[in-house]
Amino acid sequence: MAEEIDYESLGATAPLGVSMLAGSLAGITEHAVIFPVDSIKTRMQVFSTQPAAIYTGMTQAFTRISSTEGVSRLWRGVWSVILGAGPAHAVYFGTYETVKDLAGGNREGHQFAATASAGACATIAADALMNPFDVIKQRMQVHGSVYNTVSDCARTVYRTEGLRAFYLSYPTTLVMTVPFTAVQFSTYEFFKEILNPNGTYSPSTHVMAGAIAGGVAGAVTTPLDVAKTLLQTRGTSQDPEIRRARGMADAFKIIWGRHSFKGFARGLAPRVLTFMPSNALSWVTYEGFKVLFMGGAKTEPPPFTQAGM
Repeated sequence: MAEEIDYESLGATAPLGVSMLAGSLAGITEHAVIFPVDSIKTRMQVFSTQPAAIYTGMTQAFTRISSTEGVSRLWRGVWSVILGAGPAHAVYFGTYETVKDLAGGNREGHQFAATASAGACATIAADALMNPFDVIKQRMQVHGSVYNTVSDCARTVYRTEGLRAFYLSYPTTLVMTVPFTAVQFSTYEFFKEILNPNGTYSPSTHVMAGAIAGGVAGAVTTPLDVAKTLLQTRGTSQDPEIRRARGMADAFKIIWGRHSFKGFARGLAPRVLTFMPSNALSWVTYEGFKVLFMGGAKTEPPPFTQAGM
């Protein structure tokens, strides 16, 4: 019988390069597989006065897009996230593992503050790399997008709106993703311990804990995601007020003024349905690659010390 992998010890002792490579591959896999649902979410969140660009539900959005534009349209912009997700997720998981260890997150028991802090630091670093790619992705996803390639979109946005367009939404992205990542990581670690108290390598645990964490984090941060989408796609809008939006406050004002509370829930269902499977896929891929790259070898965990920060 093969020796059981002391999986939980890998997170604390795996080399930083292993965490970064595993994270990179996990990020690419996650974004590529779930991309069509993300495209539907973007379409539902964009504010438009054109009847053809207004989507009221996931089924209606999928039916209309596939029948009028073709199913392949749902994949437009996927190369932007593939190109950005690799380095961004490498930084994301590398930062997470480093900060988590330094903050005492590998101590015995559930270290909420350490994992939440590590998640927040990870997203600040990763979003700095990913934000321009995310802008390009959403510009290519919107209804009537004229961009066929990532390079064409990037050149046009830079030429017509300048470098600022790629980072206009960055503060809003951080306001959204810092709490998202803090909730996601802490929820994931909590349920991982609950579902798998023995700490053995268990793909089913990572899938379940990852799905729960992704759904919870995605739901609570949807209002901020609506604001981010408005800012990232404003250059494609024909609405003067949206085109003049300069930041999160302007985005909130527009959303509230037009749709009140309902406006902040636009795209909630596809966002949750995106993050549940994508987060599950990301975690099980990340954790699996860590074991693979460590050769499945059993490693001794570091000595535990008294929890407390």
